Amino acid sequence: MRVTLVHPAGFNFVPGQPDFSVLANRMPPIGIMQLASWLEKHGHPTQLHDCLGPHAPLGVKANAELVLATNPDLVGVSATTSSFMDGVDLAVYLKQKRPEIRIVFGAVHVSSIGAPILECFPEIDYLCIGEGEGCMLDLADGRPLGEIDNLLFRDAGGRIVCSPRRHRILNLDELPYPAYEKLAGFPHGYHLPLFAYERRYGATMITSRGCPYTCSFCDRTVFERLYKTNSAQYTYEHMQYLRDRFGVHHINFYDDLFTANRKRVTELCELLIKKPLGMNFNCAIRTGHTSDEMLALLKRAGALMVSMGIESADPGMMERHKAGVTLSEVRRTVEQIHAAGLRAKGLFIFGLPGETPETLGHTSDFVLSLDLDEMNMTKFSPMYGAPIWDECVSGDDGEFIEDWRLMNCLNFVFKPHGFSSREEMDALYNWHVKRYYDSKGYRHRFAKRLWQHRWSLWHVARHLPETIAAARYFSANKEQLELAKREFARHPRQPVGLQPFLSPELKADAIAAMSPIKVSRRPVRPASVPDPCGTPPSFESAVPGTV
Repeated sequence: MRVTLVHPAGFNFVPGQPDFSVLANRMPPIGIMQLASWLEKHGHPTQLHDCLGPHAPLGVKANAELVLATNPDLVGVSATTSSFMDGVDLAVYLKQKRPEIRIVFGAVHVSSIGAPILECFPEIDYLCIGEGEGCMLDLADGRPLGEIDNLLFRDAGGRIVCSPRRHRILNLDELPYPAYEKLAGFPHGYHLPLFAYERRYGATMITSRGCPYTCSFCDRTVFERLYKTNSAQYTYEHMQYLRDRFGVHHINFYDDLFTANRKRVTELCELLIKKPLGMNFNCAIRTGHTSDEMLALLKRAGALMVSMGIESADPGMMERHKAGVTLSEVRRTVEQIHAAGLRAKGLFIFGLPGETPETLGHTSDFVLSLDLDEMNMTKFSPMYGAPIWDECVSGDDGEFIEDWRLMNCLNFVFKPHGFSSREEMDALYNWHVKRYYDSKGYRHRFAKRLWQHRWSLWHVARHLPETIAAARYFSANKEQLELAKREFARHPRQPVGLQPFLSPELKADAIAAMSPIKVSRRPVRPASVPDPCGTPPSFESAVPGTV
């Protein structure tokens, strides 16, 4: 079967403003690239189309025509919440032109909501819930729909049928490398965040699935509880492949938590030290759960920068949303990172329930006191499958605008009661960002690394006309942009009030995560998970840890 996998452009910017984010960072869609190589391995010709790619045209129609040009039998759309309606518009166009094409949607948004998506959008034939390889291969093989796990579909009578969740892939080394060669413009047209690398070209890798922790704001409905990793040898050979085939010399590991399996990381570092590849990499660590020895090993292996999720520096906010992490541990971890000769990046979230101007002030003061080499603060956006979802939609702690296109961490869709307006939140956000990048500490560190940043500076210089045009646009249209932001209308077909689907285990995790009394998570009982329509579970025997 001929398959085309699509990464929709989505709504990746602020209302009324052009999307210039891709000038600073354009990431390959690893999810559909992984599925493409898997399907090709099993004999199904597969094409990729990235609507945010360097050669993609503007607009749904133009991108849909390129998808049609691949002559697909099956089209798969991998969509986040903010890109979902863009994917729907593309599906509508495809069905109008070629009604016989089968269209399946997957990824986190549909995995966290399930059956109601099919009720609302008739142009979507199937939903792939959770891990996609098995479900997509069964569809491409033409297996009877009723025999495909992880699938939601309509039967002959139009009734929505929800298949059971299938067992997760336990050995990730069985998967081929993502189909980088199918991505138009890779690697030259894709680039890592500015000033986060010293060598070009860059690429992203994901070497694990899942996360062993439960944060209040994180959606884990795709991989649920099970945490699995590629081996050190597989990861080393993957890096080597990217270097030799595409000239890549820097990797950003986008695992939820790269160092969760210390044995694997130690083995990988030892391989990179024993047989150097001449590559650098960045990765994420857990605050308070690292060691001087581990950081020194990462440095010797080629690590440039490590990031850590801090979220907030207000003690009350940390206890509520980042249990188990203290400010003293954060400060100690940053000191350890710098002592190892690594760069430290802090990741923060502004606007969680309970946030106030005072809590942001505490965070801003703390950020400047840490001497972080880089900082990223996102605007909080609730996710359907996150433990905090019910609290956000209840209205008890703030006002929520349920507009999927705005739920991209670039807009304040949730306004805690501690703020008078979203304009106040934007002003405070901009104040903090400017304060950090204008600080003497940051400017001094940046100036010392001008030569190390030469490729980032070259990238900025190459795109200077677009940057200047953007600055002039924003300056000349400030009032119109503010008006567009305030009066932005929700997509006319987007439903509201849909309820997330969580397995019993994730429901238990959510309760524990949101409880004022933090408790440890109990082991998963060996029972199968109910289907996404909420019908009772069947108590067949199951391997512990499978979903």
